[in-house]
Amino acid sequence: MANFLKEQQDILNKLNIKALNPMQEDALLAIENATNTIILSPTGTGKTLAFLLPIIKMLDPEVGEVQALIVVPTRELAIQIEQVIREMGTGFKVNAVYGGRPMSKDKIELKHTPAILIGTPGRILDHFSANRFSRESILNLILDEFDKSLEQGFEEEMRGILTQLPNINRRVLTSATQGVKIPNFVNLHQPVIIDFLDAKVPSKLTIKTVVSPTQDKEQTLIDLLLHIGNKQGIIFCNLRDSIENVSEALRKKRISHSCFSGGMEQKDRERALITFRNGTSQVLLATDLAARGIDIPELDFIIHYELPHAKEEFTHRNGRTARVNAKGTAYVLKWNNEQLPEFIEKGKPMDISKKVTYKPQFWETLFISGGRKDKISKGDIAGLFFKQGGLTKDQLGDIELKQDCAFVAVPKSMADNLVSTLNNSRLKKKKVRIYIL
Repeated sequence: MANFLKEQQDILNKLNIKALNPMQEDALLAIENATNTIILSPTGTGKTLAFLLPIIKMLDPEVGEVQALIVVPTRELAIQIEQVIREMGTGFKVNAVYGGRPMSKDKIELKHTPAILIGTPGRILDHFSANRFSRESILNLILDEFDKSLEQGFEEEMRGILTQLPNINRRVLTSATQGVKIPNFVNLHQPVIIDFLDAKVPSKLTIKTVVSPTQDKEQTLIDLLLHIGNKQGIIFCNLRDSIENVSEALRKKRISHSCFSGGMEQKDRERALITFRNGTSQVLLATDLAARGIDIPELDFIIHYELPHAKEEFTHRNGRTARVNAKGTAYVLKWNNEQLPEFIEKGKPMDISKKVTYKPQFWETLFISGGRKDKISKGDIAGLFFKQGGLTKDQLGDIELKQDCAFVAVPKSMADNLVSTLNNSRLKKKKVRIYIL
C-alpha cells in the first residue's frame, strides 16, 4: 500500500496536481473494492484521473495483452485520455483508436499490443472484427461519458463490443449527467454510485443575457466580444452553417478564431484545438461537440450564440467555464422577440455598449514535420528555437508533441523569420519542414 501511495503521489506530481479532491478519493475507494461503479460529477472535476489511478494499479506488467478498455463517444476524448496516461508516465503502453484517422496507423500501433486501449465504439468494433488482439485479458471496462456512448445511435455498436468481452470483472461508468437508463447488456449489477452532481459547492458561474435588436445576431456578437476584450472563450452554435457565417463575420473584424464541428476532418479538428490551447486563437466557434470531452484550458467565458435545445446541452456548454475553483461567465445571446427555454433563467439584459481596445493575438503556430516516432522530444524542439532561432524563454510558447509532428507557439511578429531560419533544420537525425499552420 505504501508503495502505491508513493507511486500515486509521483503521478500527481507529474500532472502538477497537489492532492485529490473528495470525488476522486471516493471513486478510488469504490473502484478498488466494487465490481461496478458509476461516477457522476460535473464537467472539469477530474473524472478521468478518478478512474485511471485505480485501473492502472490493477494492471499486470507481465501480461502482454489489452487489460483495460476505455470506450468514449468522441475522438477528442480518446486523444485527451491517451495524453493524460502518457503524462502519468506509468510505463504501460496506451493507444487511442478512433474514426477519422487512417486504419493503417492503428494497425502499426496495435502490432505492439497496449495494456490500455481507448477508442470510439465503431473503431473498436472494427478491430474486434479483424481480431487484431485478444479480448481474453480485458478485465477492466470503462465507459466514459456513458450517457453519450449508450445513446440509441451507438447502442448496437456498444452491444457488439460488450458481448465480446467474456472476462470483465470491473466496470466503471462516468457522466456529468444524471438519469440515463443503462441497458441490460452492460451487466451493471448493484453498482456503487459516487454522486457529486448535487454537491453543495458554491457556483462561480455567472449567467448573463445579451439582447440583439435583430434576428441576425452577428453584429451583437461582435459588440459583445469587443466588450469582453482579450479573453478566451467558446461561441456555441447549433449548426455548421452558422459556424461558417459567424467565422466570416469574425474574419472581417480580424478577431482570431478556430472552428470546430463534426463535419470537419479529424486533422483539422485537432489543429483547431491546438491553436486554441496555445493562444493563437482567441475564440473557438463550435457545435455541442465541444461541450465536453475535449482538452482545452480554463475559459473565461462561453457564449450561447444559438440557444441549446435541451437542459443537458445548456449544462454541458456552461461546464466549459467556471470549472473547479475558477470563475466564468455564460452569455445567452437572444434576439429581441426570441423566447428563452424554461431551463434558462430570464435575466435583465446587460449593457455591452462599453468597448475595450481589442489587441490582435500575440501568438502564431508553427508546424514541425517530426514527432515522437522520430525520437524527438520537447527539449529538442526548445533547443532548436533557443539556439538557432534566437528565442528567449518568454518568447517560446506551448509545444505540443504528436507521434509524427509537433506544433509550437511563437510570437506572431517573429513567425516568418523563424520559418526562414529554421525550415529544413535537423532534429535528432531527421530533417524537418517548418511552416506557419
